Amino acid sequence: MIVRPVLAALDLPASDVAENLLLGTAAHESHLGDYIKQVGGGPAMGIYQMEPATLDDCYVNYLDYSSRAALKAKVDAFLGPQPAATDGAPDKAAQLASNLAYATAMCRIRYYRAPGALPSDPNDLNSLAAYWKQYYNTPLGAGTVEQFIADYNRYLG
Repeated sequence: MIVRPVLAALDLPASDVAENLLLGTAAHESHLGDYIKQVGGGPAMGIYQMEPATLDDCYVNYLDYSSRAALKAKVDAFLGPQPAATDGAPDKAAQLASNLAYATAMCRIRYYRAPGALPSDPNDLNSLAAYWKQYYNTPLGAGTVEQFIADYNRYLG
């Protein structure tokens, strides 16, 4: 009800693979919403546990370029009026926690920027998990491929 329509609206390639990758990311990162704020007091927020610094990087180093104005408009169309920042504009970081469609769009942008091609098989959990580890959790992150697969199977299997 959320991931598929958001991906369709963004109109980026490999939507079946991206759909399973995003679902797996949410299953692992937040257990599909058990954690909206990072456990242990870290900055990550929402079902995808995206950090505000990552959100900002997606804008500053990708979406804010004029050549990507159409894609940025598609992403920003998911922003709601609340929560708002002190200037009245949508608080994008807070919306990672409160706005599932926007959080999904930003997670897809995070993966879309990755230098490696998406896995070819949407049902190959090993490849999806390895891609998540390389480009979302990063090689230095605490998560493991095995944890991603276990959480995918637990929450989505």
